Amino acid sequence: MAFSLLHRFRKYRADAVAEFYQHIRPLLEHPQVQEMGNYIQHNCYTRLNHCIDVAYFSFFIAKLLRWDSKSAARGGLLHDLFLYDRKIDKEEAHHHLRRHPITALENARKVCTLNKVEENIIRRHMWLITLVPPRYKEGYIVTFVDKYCAVREAIIGQRNRRALALAEGAAA
Repeated sequence: MAFSLLHRFRKYRADAVAEFYQHIRPLLEHPQVQEMGNYIQHNCYTRLNHCIDVAYFSFFIAKLLRWDSKSAARGGLLHDLFLYDRKIDKEEAHHHLRRHPITALENARKVCTLNKVEENIIRRHMWLITLVPPRYKEGYIVTFVDKYCAVREAIIGQRNRRALALAEGAAA
């Protein structure tokens, strides 16, 4: 019995991963999306890695809830499609938290055709910092997964810095 359940879960997961990549592969191949790999998002993660993580977790949560998992994946992948380094570009950094969803949406519209759910996901993913919440339930998934991933990436970055400091201290 347990083996059968484990086997079914593995098959479900493998099928779901294939479906996830089927939804995002055309977007991942776009040069503007690939360019996100040139920017650091949270400590040691590139913006592209961050967006793939957000898309992946959002897809699976939406799929388990039987909601629009394709829109959750695509919106999650494109939610931070802004192509500047907020730590260097001081003009953009000043209003970054509120303005980057608008920039990301403008850039995403250049990459592909978006449905209303995907547009709303990208535009409203900074809810709690901005006042207007998402209109669709998939937007809430991406919003909270984005926050989870940001915290997770910050913790991993902190651990990596601490380990590096300890290694440097031991070598000295």
